[in-house]
Amino acid sequence: MANFNIAYQRINNQKLSDTKFTEPQEVVKWLGAVQAQDYLAAKWAVGQRAKNINDAALEESFTDGIILRTHILRPTWHFVTPEDIRWMLALTAPHVHAALAYYDRSLKVDAATLRRSHDAIGKTLQGGKQLTRDEISATLKKAGIVAGGQRLGHLVMHAELDGIICSGARRGKQFTYSLLDERAPLTRTLERDEALTELVKRYFTSRGPATLKDFAWWSGLSIADAQRGLEMVKAGFEHKVVDEQVYWYAASTSGKKEASPSAYLLPNYDEYVVGYTDRSAIYDQSQNHKLDARGNFLFQNVIVVDGQVVGTWKRSLKKNEVIVELSPFEKLTKAGQSAVDRAATRYGDFLGLSTTLTYVT
Repeated sequence: MANFNIAYQRINNQKLSDTKFTEPQEVVKWLGAVQAQDYLAAKWAVGQRAKNINDAALEESFTDGIILRTHILRPTWHFVTPEDIRWMLALTAPHVHAALAYYDRSLKVDAATLRRSHDAIGKTLQGGKQLTRDEISATLKKAGIVAGGQRLGHLVMHAELDGIICSGARRGKQFTYSLLDERAPLTRTLERDEALTELVKRYFTSRGPATLKDFAWWSGLSIADAQRGLEMVKAGFEHKVVDEQVYWYAASTSGKKEASPSAYLLPNYDEYVVGYTDRSAIYDQSQNHKLDARGNFLFQNVIVVDGQVVGTWKRSLKKNEVIVELSPFEKLTKAGQSAVDRAATRYGDFLGLSTTLTYVT
C-alpha cells in the first residue's frame, strides 16, 4: 500500500489543497459540520479551505446567518449551514441528549423545566430579537427558572438541540442567540435513514480515507448506526485495508499529491485533526512530550508539512500585525521552512494584518 497515502488524500478531500470553493457556506456544506467552540480558530479553518476568503467575509456570513453555529453531532459547537441544520439535529441530537443525561440530573434539569425554559426563550426572541446568554439568563429568572453557571449552559444547549434557537449575530465580542425558525425558516427535513445516508456520504467524501470508528466518533452516533449507514452507501465508495484497518473513501478520489513540501498552519480542533479517532496517519505520538502542559495535540494549533503534524504554533495580535510563534518538533528543511513561512503569511493576509514570524526551538 506504499502508493496509498492516507494523509495526502485527506488533505485533498478536506479541500486544504486545490479548493474551488469561494464562499464560506460551500466549505461548511462540503464538510457537513465544522467544530467551532473556538470561534476565531474555526473561522480560519473555514477560510483556508476557500479562495480569497478573509476573516471579515466570514464574520459577515456569520452575522447574516449564511453559516450558523450551534450544538450538533457531539456535545460541542459546530458551524453548519441553514439548509442542513434541521435534519442533522434530528439525527444526532438524541445521542447528545443521552450524553447530557447524567449532568441534567445533577443540575435538576428535567423535562418540565425544559418545557418552561423553551417557552420563555421562544417568546422573548420572537420578532427577530437576538439575546446574549446573560440576557437569556435574566429572561429565565423572570419566568421563575434558576439559570446561572453550568445550569444555564445546559438549558441553552437543550434549546439548541431541540431546534428552538441557534446563533445570532455577534454583539461586539459577545455571542447572541436567535430563533431557529426565524434564522433558518423552511429548511429541509429528512427521514432518519435519508439523514443517516446523507451524513455518511458527506463524511467519507470530505474526510476519506477514514474508518467506521472514525465516522462514529465524528458524528457522535453509535457503531450500529455507523454500520447501517455505511451499508446503505458503500456501493458508491471504495475501500482499502491498511494495518488491518478498513479505510473507506469516495470512488472519485484521485490520491494525487500536491507539490512537496506543502505546509498549513491549522487551528486547534481543525477537522483534519479532530475528524478522526485514529490520527496515526498524520501524527507521531512520540512527539507528545513536545506539546504544551495539556499534552493533547487536539488543543494545539498545529504545523502540517506534507500531511504530517510537525510542530505547533501560537499567535499574538497587535494593532497592525499578527506575531506567529512557530515551534517545530524538529529542525525543518530549508524548503520546508519556506513553505511554513508562506502558510504563516497567508494567515496574516486572512486577518488583514502584516505577519511577523518567530521560531522557537
